[in-house]
Amino acid sequence: MRSKKVLLNSFSALLLELVTVGCGFILPRLILSRFGSSYNGITSSISQFLSYVALLKSGIGGVTRASLYKPLHEKNVDKISAIVNATEKFMRQIAKIFGTFILLFAALYPFLVSDEFPWLFSFTLVLILGIGTFAQYYFGITYQLLLQADQRQYITSFVQIITTILNTVVAAILIKLGGSIHIVKLGSSIVFALNPLFINIYSCKKYSINKKIPADNTAISQRWNSFAHQIANFVHGNTDIVVLTFFSSMTEVSVYTVYAMVATGVRKLFSALAAGVEAAFGNMIAKKEDKLLHRYVDLMEFVIFYTSTVCFSAAIVLIVPFVAVYTSGIKDVNYSRPLFGILLSIAEMFWCIRIPYQSVVLATGRFRETRNGAIAEPVINIVVSVALVWRFGLVGVAVGTLCSMVFRTVQYAVYMSRKVVIRPIRTFIYKISILAVNVTVNCLISSQIVGACNSYSQWFMLGIKRGMIIVAITAIFALFFERKNVKLLILKIRTAVKA
Repeated sequence: MRSKKVLLNSFSALLLELVTVGCGFILPRLILSRFGSSYNGITSSISQFLSYVALLKSGIGGVTRASLYKPLHEKNVDKISAIVNATEKFMRQIAKIFGTFILLFAALYPFLVSDEFPWLFSFTLVLILGIGTFAQYYFGITYQLLLQADQRQYITSFVQIITTILNTVVAAILIKLGGSIHIVKLGSSIVFALNPLFINIYSCKKYSINKKIPADNTAISQRWNSFAHQIANFVHGNTDIVVLTFFSSMTEVSVYTVYAMVATGVRKLFSALAAGVEAAFGNMIAKKEDKLLHRYVDLMEFVIFYTSTVCFSAAIVLIVPFVAVYTSGIKDVNYSRPLFGILLSIAEMFWCIRIPYQSVVLATGRFRETRNGAIAEPVINIVVSVALVWRFGLVGVAVGTLCSMVFRTVQYAVYMSRKVVIRPIRTFIYKISILAVNVTVNCLISSQIVGACNSYSQWFMLGIKRGMIIVAITAIFALFFERKNVKLLILKIRTAVKA
């Protein structure tokens, strides 16, 4: 049953990311064509700034899930209710802080872009985007965490698939009708407010939460230690745009978002494969299945490493030609940045490599023990990015992100190997070395396949040719170095499908 849930969670999360990536390609292109790069840049910039405040709720996420694994396994409704009530109480406090932040940010942000946009334009745009972010992040977040801990993440995934498609349709219609950027984004905010509504309705029917049971605040006492971990995750996706907003221009922000749309899209598709893994690890830990945990970590590590090898080898050799097709006809800024695309893809790959190690740490609830590494990651990113952006622009920012990602991935791997799944550090060094050689060989050989790339169909054919080579080479590496895990993976998939 556990394997079947992991498979269902992974499938639904993968489908969600496919839909998100697809819709993510459509809307920015429509905005670029209708409004221009500056408008695309300012909406991306505001969204990234607003996402920082989501850190306030993020500290509760990992702690709540970790504290729910055991009572869910024991079917202890009173304990589950106490944890849920504590989380809801905390989120009400966060909602008040977030509301205040939106107003303050709306008043101050326009001064950062006063050379390009009027104050009132930026002020109202921030408010509209803030409303959407507020609804999406805070209403119903408690029940989202409950569903994730109960290995039912597929419920939230399917709800998000529906609202993502609906948002794209609504926004596209508003743009075609000549609506302003404010009207378009207001439509999106209203659509995304439906997410928590659906999740709350489902959860109220599924779980018998007793609101009268006193909140168990001790269960979420590590929320501020978890908060440090979430900073590390958010800084990966947010620091670059913030640095570019302060030290560059909105057109450079637009270039960044186009490349990031591809690189992070690949990462999200790939990381969807790991959906539900943390909950599965948490269930094993609650049942004290240590040997099974070791075996699953090794299998998950194999899946993540070799899937990331395929995904990001393809990203490295295909991102520049895709951006060229995607931005054809747009001449207000140069979108051809090969080195930046390569560095950003490698940075995203290191984010993916950390998933097995990070999932185990979060499942065990060891937030305080790994807090210092989490704090060091954003510091490295900010310092290096700010130091290099002056001279190297986008490339400098990508280097900062890459440095911080390599550090954090190694830190997670070392900690897990020493404290949780005990094994020699050389195991990680060996596997990361194989991955590096595999990616290098993939890129060198597949890039020899050339051809015209002036349309999506031509790019797609180029992708098929290069992708087939990448998959073939990676399969050879997997069969040569990981034959045992290949057989185990096939067996697990067959078992889950038959269950």
